[in-house]
Amino acid sequence: MDLLQTVAVFLGVTLVMVPLLKRLGLASVIGYLATGVLLGPYAFGLLHDPHDVLEFSEYGIVLLLFLIGIELEPSRLWVLRRSVFGLGGLQVGITGLALMGIVRAFGQSWPVSFVVGFGLALSSTAFVLQLLSEKNQLTTKHGRRAFAILLFQDIAVIPLLAMLPWLGGKSASYGWMDLANLIMVAAVFVLSSRTLIRPALRFVASAGTPEVFTAAALFLVCGAALLTEFLGISMSLGAFAAGVMLADSEFRHEIEASLQPIKALLVGLFFIAVGMTADLQLLQHEALFIVGSVLALMVIKFAVLVAVGRLSGSNLHGSVQLAIPLAQGGEFAFVLFSAAAGHALLPDLLAQRLILIVTISMALTPFAFMLLEKVLEPWLRPRDHRAFDEVPETDNPVVIAGFGRFGQIVARILRMHRIGFTALEADARQVDFVRRFGNQVYYGNPANIDLLRAAGVGRAKVFVLAMDDVQDSVKTAEALHKHFPHVAVYARARDRSHAYRLMDIGVKVINRETYLSSLDLAEKVLVAVGLEAERAARDIELFREYDEKLMARQHAIYQDEAKLIESVKESMQELEALFESDARAAEQQDKSPVTAL
Repeated sequence: MDLLQTVAVFLGVTLVMVPLLKRLGLASVIGYLATGVLLGPYAFGLLHDPHDVLEFSEYGIVLLLFLIGIELEPSRLWVLRRSVFGLGGLQVGITGLALMGIVRAFGQSWPVSFVVGFGLALSSTAFVLQLLSEKNQLTTKHGRRAFAILLFQDIAVIPLLAMLPWLGGKSASYGWMDLANLIMVAAVFVLSSRTLIRPALRFVASAGTPEVFTAAALFLVCGAALLTEFLGISMSLGAFAAGVMLADSEFRHEIEASLQPIKALLVGLFFIAVGMTADLQLLQHEALFIVGSVLALMVIKFAVLVAVGRLSGSNLHGSVQLAIPLAQGGEFAFVLFSAAAGHALLPDLLAQRLILIVTISMALTPFAFMLLEKVLEPWLRPRDHRAFDEVPETDNPVVIAGFGRFGQIVARILRMHRIGFTALEADARQVDFVRRFGNQVYYGNPANIDLLRAAGVGRAKVFVLAMDDVQDSVKTAEALHKHFPHVAVYARARDRSHAYRLMDIGVKVINRETYLSSLDLAEKVLVAVGLEAERAARDIELFREYDEKLMARQHAIYQDEAKLIESVKESMQELEALFESDARAAEQQDKSPVTAL
């Protein structure tokens, strides 16, 4: 099979497998691995020699380490130092030593046990970050800690790769020479970063040709990799060091944007090559051992991560949330094991077993997430058995239900005018938080009729419904309509659908959450593109009046999707005609003579 046919086969199978498995909720890495398995000699046998592909695709790992290095700004690393080196060091150290001891107990040598133990201690950076991002958990406490541990693992790969030649039996003097070369490379990068590399990048960027800048970025990575390889150091280490040196440069983001697509393709190719080396016959013959090893690996990493989470101050729920995403093997284990095999450190059969173990553990991770969400989350999530607060009797004219970002702004305006209010909040943690800033807010569920009576809603003039949860907001509106119909309700709606449900109950005054701020921004945009301020303000007011009338019209049909779609299309045409008519009227007014008074 010639080169063009090989490329066509790679692309064709990838274009089918990756989107298909993504639809099934699996990460793209699994799609690449599955593509490699299907193409490899142990399945359909379309490609018989994965080693040439693997050798070429390792440049994707070089690029990956360069981009990891360019993310590591010294100031950012300093801020995260405790989480990165504390949590990350504990996880890698404890897990690596535990797995190393187990492998040693099976009769392997100390160097082999070291490589296997610490290789399996690593998790998949690309895999975990993608899963956490898809579930909007990167900014949570466990998401930030997972990122810190992954960051340490990425850094730990560098010394692990650098130790392989020494572990493979080279003389002790090699280690000192390697260290001397490493110090020399670091000195070259530090000195040349500001005196040579950055001026050169400025010169290339001044041409204003994106493809030339991409070529310059690739030349930089290749040059760093070749320099370190010439000195007998890992290419990945050189690329990583070059990335760190440019982490605080003005070209950082442009370099990332230029290399990201190339890196993604090469890393995908690397995973395909790894999948091609997965021996399905070995899995068939040693199914019990392989599957047992996968489960043992995930259980050990899970237990260590839960312990690390608990030591860092997290509760059991947060520790489990941290442990589940990181319990699999990672892509750098493939890199480490492949490099170790190249140094004749790992026997071929052991390397094949390890690749299968890591691959299957990665494939099981999405299912571990499902287990967490469906089974463990409801059981582990902290339950608040705290009794509702006793609300003192007051004659405050305003009651605010929901004291988040929306309700707090309303409260600040009322306090500025010395208007008394009673604030209710259903989240005990939010109550405790805002009380630290001197706010008088009471814990309780505003949908509870007894709490509403105790809060003096019957004597209030206005009830501000500012709750974040749509269901709780609707239930509270229903309770108010039933028991306190004389109290005016001013409600916050998250979106149009929420507003319609409140309108069903009879709420008259509704502010959609981002509606007014969107109109305000739109007015500023109109002025920025050349409209006069008065004309922009008039057009925004025209749109607002039309949209409020449209809301009232569509409320009657919002549950009929076909009629609602038809109404939306008609309203777009109506609004265009309305603005055209208004524009003609404005033009005629401008042309009419002005009579002086």
